[in-house]
Amino acid sequence: MAHVFRDAHGVPHVRGRDVLDLARGQGAALAHDRAWQLEWLRRRATGTTADLVGVGGEAWDRFAVRVRIADTGRRALDALSPESRAFVAAYVEGVNAGLAATSRPPELTALGRDAQPWEEWTPLATFHAQQVMFADIGSLLWERTAREVLGDDAALLSHEGPLPAGSNAWAVGGDRTATGLPLVGGDPHRTFESPGVYHQVRLACDDPDDDLDVVGFAFAGVPGVQHFAHAGEVAWAITNAMADYQDLDDVGPDHDGPTVLPGVGFRGPSTELGDLGFEALLPLLRARTVDDVDAALDHWVEPVNNVVIADVRGTVRYRWAGRVPTRDASGAWTGWVTDAHRVDVGPDGQVVTANERRGPESAEIGHEFAPLFRAQRIRALLDGRTGLTVDDFAAIHADDRLGAVDALRALAPARFAGWDGRMAAGSADAAAYAVWRTALVRRVAALGVFDGLRDRSPDPLVAPWFDVTTYVALALPTLAAADRPFGIDLAEQARLAEADLDAAEAAGEVPATWGATHVFDPLHAFDLAPHLQAPAVPAVPVGGDLDCVRCVASLPGVTDVAYRGSVARYVWDLSDRTASGWAVPMGASGVAGDPHHVDQLPLWAEARLAPVVTDWARLVGDDDVDAVLHALEES
Repeated sequence: MAHVFRDAHGVPHVRGRDVLDLARGQGAALAHDRAWQLEWLRRRATGTTADLVGVGGEAWDRFAVRVRIADTGRRALDALSPESRAFVAAYVEGVNAGLAATSRPPELTALGRDAQPWEEWTPLATFHAQQVMFADIGSLLWERTAREVLGDDAALLSHEGPLPAGSNAWAVGGDRTATGLPLVGGDPHRTFESPGVYHQVRLACDDPDDDLDVVGFAFAGVPGVQHFAHAGEVAWAITNAMADYQDLDDVGPDHDGPTVLPGVGFRGPSTELGDLGFEALLPLLRARTVDDVDAALDHWVEPVNNVVIADVRGTVRYRWAGRVPTRDASGAWTGWVTDAHRVDVGPDGQVVTANERRGPESAEIGHEFAPLFRAQRIRALLDGRTGLTVDDFAAIHADDRLGAVDALRALAPARFAGWDGRMAAGSADAAAYAVWRTALVRRVAALGVFDGLRDRSPDPLVAPWFDVTTYVALALPTLAAADRPFGIDLAEQARLAEADLDAAEAAGEVPATWGATHVFDPLHAFDLAPHLQAPAVPAVPVGGDLDCVRCVASLPGVTDVAYRGSVARYVWDLSDRTASGWAVPMGASGVAGDPHHVDQLPLWAEARLAPVVTDWARLVGDDDVDAVLHALEES
């Protein structure tokens, strides 16, 4: 049977005789750590969240049923190879054994409920539920309305994709590092959630014919590791490629396919193919070279990702992975884009990807991308440097210079002319700048030209994508570069916003520092229900912001709190895995009051990393999870 060990941060290290042992151990450890999260994910996948949180869950539940999340999970399970299906089934065995043996976490205690067993298809449906909105269905619906109201000028409200789910990833060749072997770093950006979306894990197999030892981040509820991992001889990372791989179409009442709203049909690779990419999971765990990871990701479906891979042989490669449809002139799907645009860089080279428009490889698969700010800044921090270390990469994580500050320099008050643009938690200038920026956004968003866009959301689920203030905030650099966008005298609005800043200062309403209002604020499922109280999470001050490499984003004009950003950070050292580092915003445990519930929050808030521990002698056995696995083996 598998055995589970824990490091100083409670991260599970699973050691098994074979890959099925590993899957059971990973599932049981996750159930011990995240029983509430597993129940919530299961209900999201099945469209039954309202049974727990009431009307606040109804919009999602309608969507989950319409878009056929559970059905897609079932079809994808049926299409798996026997070995991959057995791997998923063993994981579910571990989850269910762990759930049955784990005491109720606070959320389920408050609800008077128990976590229900998972079915074999649940991990696939759970993964689909986490990813189906990643290609911005909300933005597709918004674009229809914006074009209707504003015509071609609607493009001025583009931030190269509003509400982007972005990430950073970068790597350098061995000639650029202190050790002579590549380094890989990065961080995925999503809405902050409590518990966090990622679960750190180590999976090691003692089978001499199938030995593997991988540390990485797994989506809670999904076996193996998917996006960010170090397998000893090879490491990889991803960012969202911002590809155009989902379509919405007007359909009649007799349409029997997936929909996102009544009358709006949905088409995506996973629903089209009945494939969620799980055939990649075992090959990723077994990978030893860049070519191995590359081949594994040929099975990937969605989200469509930029991939950075490096190995101990010195190879550093970029590719994108996933399924992107080709379309004819009418928009009908005709096949799949086949060129992944693989590029190897030399020992003195580098790869940077931050959701930006990269070139031909981006133009072939998408049309809207993230602004260039983060990618340009990372390149500037890397260019010409040698002798790079893990600490140097961690310092890039911590870079808090606001990307858009130069684009708005001509509009900003003269008092900010000498400001370095850093959104440090302790900065008074950053706090004042944020007050001015908020005033500008609110003034512009209130103008009559946008009246036709207000209150147009077709469903509460996509309401955030229909908020005019949000779009103005994200599009400020684009608006600033235009000549009287929508006929707006932006300079005059900026002067009025400066007067608002002056008045706020006179009234003592400007925060002393950016961190006074820019605090970590993750969402919890209980936030959907006024009668439920989410477990407390410290409101830690954090630096960074939207368009910083240190992406810990506020939403100017809406809120200063840090609502989305880096949901994990990592640096993978190919010369020595134990020199690597990683962190998540909260901790390994999703149970409030557990020592590992928020023990990584101080590290993450300061953009520091916890060490990756691989020495079994430095780990402590988890007797509780081992007892579950022993009982499962005996049964």
